[in-house]
Parts: sequence; structure tokens; C-alpha cells
Amino acid sequence: MKFSSLVNRIAGEGVDAWHIHSAALAAAERGEDVIVLSVGDPDFATPEPITEAAVRALRAGDTHYTVIPGREALRIAIARQHVERCGQLVGAENVIVTSGAQNALYSVTQCLLETGDEVLVPEPMYLTYEASIRASGATLVPVPVDADNNFRINLSALQAAITPRTRAIYLATPCNPTGVVMRLEELQTIAKLAQAHDLWVVSDEVYAELTFEQAHVSIATLPGMAERTVTISSLSKSHAMAGWRLGWAVAPVPLIDHIANLLLCMLYGIPGFVQEAALEAIAQRGVVVPAMRAEYRKRRDIAFKLLGDVPGLHCRLAEAGMFMLIDIRDTGMSANDFTWGLFRQTGVSVLDAQAFGPTARGFLRLGFVVGEERLTEACQRIATFVDTVMQARENLAVRVEA
Repeated sequence: MKFSSLVNRIAGEGVDAWHIHSAALAAAERGEDVIVLSVGDPDFATPEPITEAAVRALRAGDTHYTVIPGREALRIAIARQHVERCGQLVGAENVIVTSGAQNALYSVTQCLLETGDEVLVPEPMYLTYEASIRASGATLVPVPVDADNNFRINLSALQAAITPRTRAIYLATPCNPTGVVMRLEELQTIAKLAQAHDLWVVSDEVYAELTFEQAHVSIATLPGMAERTVTISSLSKSHAMAGWRLGWAVAPVPLIDHIANLLLCMLYGIPGFVQEAALEAIAQRGVVVPAMRAEYRKRRDIAFKLLGDVPGLHCRLAEAGMFMLIDIRDTGMSANDFTWGLFRQTGVSVLDAQAFGPTARGFLRLGFVVGEERLTEACQRIATFVDTVMQARENLAVRVEA
């Protein structure tokens, strides 16, 4: 039997990184004592008022087809939130609702790019960027970010990567996996490059509500950028709604209309009861988001405190989000060997960050996705494992010298 080559085209090397997460979930189902820190799905339940809104809608029979771009009330609410958070003046006509931020990214990409186009993406980058760009027939051009400069973007390298085929710049701020929030001056330089070379900017701002010390700035608000920027977001992280699968894109109206044509055959509308839950989530934003932000920051500080002084580890203090990168190069182990050794010996699953790009080689991604007690236990297990590794390395060095 012959199958389409499309799936092989969109399957990047990073897909293999998820094998450890699958193994951890399987172990958990068997009742083993595992602590899963390898995915961005927190242990929070969706706040009750949001869930109740969906229940009311279901009981009222809200199980029919819905309009393709999303219900007007929800699009208005998203637009108002966008104005409040970013300052960019948009209306419902600038918003399209999709089944999660990943679907928004995929849909936007298929509507922007063609075979032969090039897209610049600072790496490390989220895994689905590569798949979405490959599916369009375009070429992803990774722009390395200096790990030893706290994973800040190299603007000179970005500029040097622009060619006549460059069509867009994709960026994530705050960034998964690094937790870096782009500074205003960095965004201003990117904006100048985009305007000088007539490029689109696709800005992934899923973690924008979860910044800690560093304030988030949306590139769409900079002069001359509204007409060439697509902003992607969702409720998955800020409202603990990962499984609801609802996200959106904010973009110029002609592009929104183009995306709607694609979603007509892809989704045919998001379930009405999910949209009602999203509407309530936005209404609850002032209560829910500060509580989520405070909890993630507390968990970040716990993990940093417990692992920051462990010999063999170097932790990067995340500026936002629910992940921390840990440099394990001093252990002498590859990140792949480290993650599997850690899981098999301690039951803690973390992700080899190289899946997000070569810049992150030798780093792990740890998620703040369990409560304080379990996170503390996980960090203690990690510290014990590292101590064992470093002791074995020291013993080997002694034997070699002898």
C-alpha cells in the first residue's frame, strides 16, 4: 500500500523526544511512582466557573454546528482582551478561533507560505513550528540563539539569514522552552527588519499572561507592524485549559478571511459549549490569571532553589511560563542519556531540550506542572541522581589517573 509522503515531510527529529513522555504516562497508568515533568499540561483543574459554563451550554443543547471563524461574542471578547493586554486596536473581524494555538499556527502557516519560501525562526523553538512550515512546502531557516548569553536572540545572525526568498519571521515571546521574554529593543530591531524586507511576523504569545519580572511587549503594537503581524494565543496555559483545545489568531482582515476558507474544510467550527467556556474564561481573567502566574512563579523559585546549587547542574531562571532549562553538560552525559537514566532510576521524566534545536544541546526542559510537594520530591530525586553520576565520573577519573 502507498501512503502520502506529507506526514513524513512534517515529522521532524524532535518527535522522538516525546518517547520518554509516552513511557512516563504508561508507567503512571501501571501505578508506578513517577513524576511527569515532561509536558506543559499543569496539574490544575480548569477553574469551576469555566467548567460550569460549558456544562450549562451542554444542558441547553449547545451541540450543533457553529460559525467557522468563531462566535461573534467570543471574538469580541478576545479582541477586547487583546486591546487591553497589547494595546493594539483590533475588532472581532481581526480574530479567528481555532482548536488550540498549534492549529492556529498550522492554519496561519498554510495561508501565508508557499513552496520555495523561507521562514526565519530563532531556535530553540517549539516542536510544531518545523512541522507546520514543512507542511506548507516552505523551508525553515533556524537562527541559533546563544545558550551562554541566556538564550537571548542574536539579532545580527537574524539579519544575516535574510535572503530574497525570506517570507516571514516566526518568534515566540515568552519562549517555550527557554522562558525568555523578548525585550523592547529586540522587538524594535525585528520590526525594522520585517518592514525593510517586507516580511510577515508570526508572534506566538501563548505565555504572555505568565510573565514574572520581565514585562511582555507585543510586536504588533510597534509602529508599522499591525498590518504585517499575526499574533497567536490560547487559554491553555493561562487558564489551565489545555484539553479544551481552543486558541486563536489575531491578524489583518484579508488573512483572517483566507484562514476561514481553510478552516471550513479542516474544523467546520469549534464546539459551541467550548466557546461558551472560553467566553467565561476571558470574563474570569482578572481572577484566574494572577493566581496562575503566582503559582508558576512559586514553583519556579522552588525548582531553582533546590537545583541551582547542585554540582553538575546550571539552571536558567525562567522569565515566564512553566518551564526551566537546566544545563547538564558538566555531568559528561548527553541529555538523551541523562533523561532516560533519570527516568529509569528515579521515575522523574523531563525532556531533552535538544528536541527544540541544536542550540539547546546539553540542556533539559523541566516543567513546573505538579504541586509544591511533588515538585520538591522530583527535584530531590534529580539531585540524588546527579550526585550519583558525578561520583561515578570522579571515581572513573581516579582510576584512569592510577
